[in-house]
Amino acid sequence: MEFSELIKTATVEDVLLSRQGLPAVRGTLCITSHHLLLSSCPRGELELWLLIRNVDAVEKRVQNLGWYQPPRSGGSPRDTRVAGSSGTITLRCKDLQVLQLEIPGMEECLNIASSIEALLRSSQPLTGPNRRRCREDEQLLGTILGEGERGFVLDTRSAQAAKQARISGGGTEPRSGYPRWRRLHRALERGRPLQDSFSRLAEACAEPAVTVERWLGRLDSSRWLSHVKAALSTACLAAQCLDREGCTVLVHGAEGTDSTLLVTALAQLILDPACRTLEGFQGLLEREWIQAGHPFQVRCARSASSHARGKQEAPLFLLFLDCVWQLSRQFPFSLEFGEQLLLTLFDNAYASAYGTFLCNNERERSLCKVKESTHSLWAWLNQPEERHKYLNPLYSHNPLVIWPSVEPQSIQLWQGFFLRWIRPSQHLEEAWGEIRRLVQGNSSSLQESTGKRPSQPLPEPPAGTGDGKVGTAGTR
Repeated sequence: MEFSELIKTATVEDVLLSRQGLPAVRGTLCITSHHLLLSSCPRGELELWLLIRNVDAVEKRVQNLGWYQPPRSGGSPRDTRVAGSSGTITLRCKDLQVLQLEIPGMEECLNIASSIEALLRSSQPLTGPNRRRCREDEQLLGTILGEGERGFVLDTRSAQAAKQARISGGGTEPRSGYPRWRRLHRALERGRPLQDSFSRLAEACAEPAVTVERWLGRLDSSRWLSHVKAALSTACLAAQCLDREGCTVLVHGAEGTDSTLLVTALAQLILDPACRTLEGFQGLLEREWIQAGHPFQVRCARSASSHARGKQEAPLFLLFLDCVWQLSRQFPFSLEFGEQLLLTLFDNAYASAYGTFLCNNERERSLCKVKESTHSLWAWLNQPEERHKYLNPLYSHNPLVIWPSVEPQSIQLWQGFFLRWIRPSQHLEEAWGEIRRLVQGNSSSLQESTGKRPSQPLPEPPAGTGDGKVGTAGTR
């Protein structure tokens, strides 16, 4: 696919650009395959030249305050539109720059935003059976790498699946056209196999009076823990390429909205301590799952018990939450949030009174006016009276990379989720309450005796927990 095919609206007149600390500029906005351009009026001097790759997040708000405006004399019916409709796009860049674009016309605003988002992430090359080439894509990936640098294309499909995709018109990057990129295949299940695995495990957990041997057999046959291991291993591989090899990584999947997001989100948790804070984790979910277009409505339409399953249902988001729980168990001091947050996120992804996980993508959420007609889950979670429920009382900032173990004995069943309605959780909740009380009491005592707030809420992790230590992930 050519990049130009992703651009729904290439040019918009009378766009107002606002930047903090600088005067607003009104002019013509143009989108190319790689840049966002704005020329001021009337002089035509270039005021903005933004590389689309620099855009980290796209936020949009549309409103329709207008009236019917007939076409001008001699104009075609296509010129008819609702005057007064408009939208605002906020671009948050990787260099921390924030740009705000006020765009006349609701449709134009949505088209501009979706075009930027489609160009914010890579797409599957349509090489097809004849091995077509896209020179622009080859040039783009070539310019990402500096002189002498190499990159990795991490494909979450099997080599056979990628080959079959080429027969149907898709494919992957041919080695001849991307000589400095090395392709790695790490197949991750999606769709029906993952949904069936979830259902088998839920059935095993609900079986009464089962023997240990039968329980272990059913747990193994469900293959759920194998999916958890595969996801963590692939994320560790991506993190190793970035951290230890110093290479650029491009993650590929079938559509880029499922296993791709699973890997990129987990890799950031492993590498970036900012993503392990409560606020940073919310930003990670917003960026890598919601704005990136994970289709929550169809993937989470039904859970493990329904017999009327659709082809598009798959617990990818649950798999991600399970992997995060594995990280929190292996590194109990390194994540600011606890298990209760993960459970709340699952509950709201599948059935929610909030609008955060509604619809399948940002365009649908804008058309349905989700932000205007619903409340945000993040706003509720961040209320002081609610926030403390989701914090990890053992948290101590860890600036290092956390490398999880993926050995069989290290991957455990997430009992707090799969068994939460089967076994009583009263004693566990009481234990966490006591831990919070002791931690808060220890901090208050230290502050009273010294007159200062403690620089660290807890002592260093005891030996053997793995926190604060960089190790191998065992994925190669």
